[in-house]
Amino acid sequence: MLKNDRMRHQFKTAVMSGHIVRMMVAPDALAAKVSESAGAQAVFSAGYATSASALAMPDRGISDFGMALERCREIINAVNIPVFADADTGYGDLANVKRTVESYEAIGAAGIFIEDQVWPKRCGHMDGKKVEPTEVLEAKIKAAKAARQHDDFLIMSRTDARAVNGLQDAIDRSKRYQAAGADLIFIEAPQSYDELVEIHQAFPNTPLMANMIEDGKTPLTATEDLERLGFNIVVHPNAMTYTQTYAEEQLVQTLQRDGTTKAYKDHMITFPKFNEFVGLDQVNARDAQYAPEKMKQYM
Repeated sequence: MLKNDRMRHQFKTAVMSGHIVRMMVAPDALAAKVSESAGAQAVFSAGYATSASALAMPDRGISDFGMALERCREIINAVNIPVFADADTGYGDLANVKRTVESYEAIGAAGIFIEDQVWPKRCGHMDGKKVEPTEVLEAKIKAAKAARQHDDFLIMSRTDARAVNGLQDAIDRSKRYQAAGADLIFIEAPQSYDELVEIHQAFPNTPLMANMIEDGKTPLTATEDLERLGFNIVVHPNAMTYTQTYAEEQLVQTLQRDGTTKAYKDHMITFPKFNEFVGLDQVNARDAQYAPEKMKQYM
């Protein structure tokens, strides 16, 4: 089985297993490799982190389809665990949704979510969001399901209606998205533990995702508690981005203050360990194997 097929099947099996899948959002390929080495079951390539790492700009619809796809491709190539992707609103009309599904499937993503925000969209925990009429995402879900080539490529619906129209509208919309063919349901930014309970009660037999954002609208809830509530996926979308930003700021402040990074060295991986982590020995071995001097013996 090819890697892409294996990763899709692995992710679908994990999501349907009855145990919660933990996903870290990786802002780049290196962060994805760090997540994999630390034991993450899957990683997520998402708009907030991509916009921050690639452009140093907010998640306000500024990063585009090409940038999101290429970042996801880089992450998939770097790891051997499933990679799920944020496909925003599908990047246009139904023809664009078809292209989006085909493109993410081709690079090996385990699945995507498509949301019902009005473009330009916003991070799900920002204020000022607007949502499309429900039938817009219904049609996109149907188009996405028709476009996919592999049943293991999962389509998730995301609604941001909780902040706009209240929780009941978000639940009602998600039921229509499920009927349109969504494999997974994501109601963004519930505002209390009780709302998390209510979401599961509305979808007792449908895989659900919870989004844990530091300082966001939803209370930070332990993975074990989310699993008991019946959620199948928990994603941590900003933790690596925030940690990178904090650590880098501390490093530069140390250098500006001291004129050297010596006081910060205990917070860094060492030069030899980093080279080992990114596979320098394997690259050097491959060079040696195919060096002209080595190849002469086969001529």
